[in-house]
Amino acid sequence: MTLLSLSVGAALGATLRYYTSLWAVARFGPSFPWGTLIVNIVGSIILGFVLSLATAPGERALLSPTLRVLLATGFCGSLTTFSTFSYEAVVLMQEGRNLFAVLYMAGSMLFGLLGVLLGLLLARLVLR
Repeated sequence: MTLLSLSVGAALGATLRYYTSLWAVARFGPSFPWGTLIVNIVGSIILGFVLSLATAPGERALLSPTLRVLLATGFCGSLTTFSTFSYEAVVLMQEGRNLFAVLYMAGSMLFGLLGVLLGLLLARLVLR
C-alpha cells in the first residue's frame, strides 16, 4: 500500500509541476522561472500543513501513515524538493539550532548551485 500511495502522490505532483510550468510560461513568458517558483512555494505550504497534521506534538496524528506518504513524500517530493528543504530548515530553527539552520540553508544553496554547474560541465565533456 505504501508503494502505491507513493506512486499516486508522485504522479499527481509531477503532473501538477509540469502543467504549472506550462501555464506560467504562457501567462508570464519564459524570462523568469515563475512555474518553478510557484511550485516551490506551494509545495512548501502543503508540506508544512501535511507534516503538521501528521506529527502534531502531544496530539493524535490526524493523517494516516499512508496518506502522509502520498502527500508529503509522493506529491510534495515530486512537485518540488524545495518544500522538504524549507521544512527541515524551519524545524532546525524551531529547535533553536539556528547555526545548523543557516549552515544547512547556505550549504544547500551553494552545493546545489555547484552541483548544477558540475553537471553542466560534465555534459559538455560528454558532448565533445
